[in-house]
Amino acid sequence: MSEQQSDQAPGSAAPSGGASSLHLSARKLRWGLLIGALGAVIAALVTMTVTGFDTDKVEAHQPGAEPVVRDKEFSSANEGDCLSWTKADRSDLVKVNCGDKHLFEVAGVVDLSAYPGREFSGGTRHPDSLRMTELRDEHCVPAVQRYLGGRFDPRGKYMVNVMSPSPAGWQHGDRTLRCGLQVAATSSSPAATGSIVEQDQSKIHAVGTCLGINQNLPTDPVDCAQPHAVEIVGTVDLGAHFTGGPPSEPDQDKFVEGECNRLSTEYLGSPDAIRNKTLTLFFDYLEPTSWLAGSKKLDCWLGKGADREGFAPIVGSARGEILIDGQAPVPPPNTGRSTPAPLPGAAPLPPQPQPR
Repeated sequence: MSEQQSDQAPGSAAPSGGASSLHLSARKLRWGLLIGALGAVIAALVTMTVTGFDTDKVEAHQPGAEPVVRDKEFSSANEGDCLSWTKADRSDLVKVNCGDKHLFEVAGVVDLSAYPGREFSGGTRHPDSLRMTELRDEHCVPAVQRYLGGRFDPRGKYMVNVMSPSPAGWQHGDRTLRCGLQVAATSSSPAATGSIVEQDQSKIHAVGTCLGINQNLPTDPVDCAQPHAVEIVGTVDLGAHFTGGPPSEPDQDKFVEGECNRLSTEYLGSPDAIRNKTLTLFFDYLEPTSWLAGSKKLDCWLGKGADREGFAPIVGSARGEILIDGQAPVPPPNTGRSTPAPLPGAAPLPPQPQPR
């Protein structure tokens, strides 16, 4: 993956993934390569769904003495506070205990009235989405790193975002932004429970979860009866095996491949199920930045590559009957005993009886 705007896209807006090619025929998947494409999708969706108002239509007014009543919760939110809301325009925004479900955790406050020049002075328009993206990257990414003691995983389950005053609050002179974190998603605003300071940031899902598909890329969790890109068949805890610094990519691959094979067999009930359903097992790689931020877990994905262009849509759980691109999978032929080809120069086979 509103009013009192979380104006921007995910933090570290489009985290830099890997730079190598995506090989869907291999038994591993570099999620970082997909995250670059997904970052653009998330950025657009979060800007549209969380911003919730058209900044081009915000009229300029002279600042008043106080923000409007509904902005008081926003304007009093400080570092460490958690915020939640139920209405699309966020007019019911409230501070909640971080141990309860919430949608945004404040990591810092930015006062634009102290910004050089007159860009944000009284009577000015609310910044557009592009400018808010710049402000997020300039102020909120560093604020989140400070808040988490330098342990933010840009490829993990949370994203950096920025909240600005409601249109009425901006018109009445509120020029403060709230930098913070929320669960990364492409089509919704999932709730978090517990302060992110205490959370494992690994981007993992419950076993049996299916991730939807959009433009051949995985999105948010959906019912497995709906078209999806991949199904989670297990989670590997690399921290239980590698106890030192960040493990090398080859060491990770060797360990994770073995674990994902074991977990997929347990999940599907047969070592032949993946082959018979013409699916492929995929897994990611933890970069040193993620490892040092405390992320030590990876999901094992089951999916079907689509000609090096992402994933093919699957309907149904791999534990039962599935359709791939609308067709039932056809198991490949067995590789058991077969009639050997004649040796060069050997006599041809005798004539075979013909049916009458």
